[in-house]
Amino acid sequence: MAAKEKTLEDLFLHTLKDVYYAEKQILKALPKMAKAAESEELRLAFEKHRDETEGQIERLEQVFQILGKAARGVQCEAINGIIEEGKEVMEDFAESPALDAGILAAAQAVEHYEITRYGSLKTWAGELGLRDAVKLIEQNLEEEKKTDLLLTKLAEARVNTKAA
Repeated sequence: MAAKEKTLEDLFLHTLKDVYYAEKQILKALPKMAKAAESEELRLAFEKHRDETEGQIERLEQVFQILGKAARGVQCEAINGIIEEGKEVMEDFAESPALDAGILAAAQAVEHYEITRYGSLKTWAGELGLRDAVKLIEQNLEEEKKTDLLLTKLAEARVNTKAA
């Protein structure tokens, strides 16, 4: 018996599970990053993003409902690696003037990963005619872009200068 040919719908569901897992891992990591941050502004940015991440997870669960599938993640080695790098920075640069710059860079690596995932999911949802899913994914994508922009502004205005 031949294996079933994989479709864009299969790829969409797999990537949805991937980003769902990623968001759950990020939700666990953000409080640790906030606690490690020396800058009050950076700590507040991480706390705000933790709250946004909860909403993003809820929207992803709505997308699973649209598909008639259970909301569950699939192991994502990419996000595991990015988060692990962030942990290493927090350990290796603890009490260093460069700590916040390192944590911020790790957070931006997370944001960039999420932006690529949500961008692909949004496009595929459109191709699959999942208009309600497009709207939900678009909300997540825009939040990730705003967080990335905020982190860039913090890095350029204060965090990188302090590290130098």
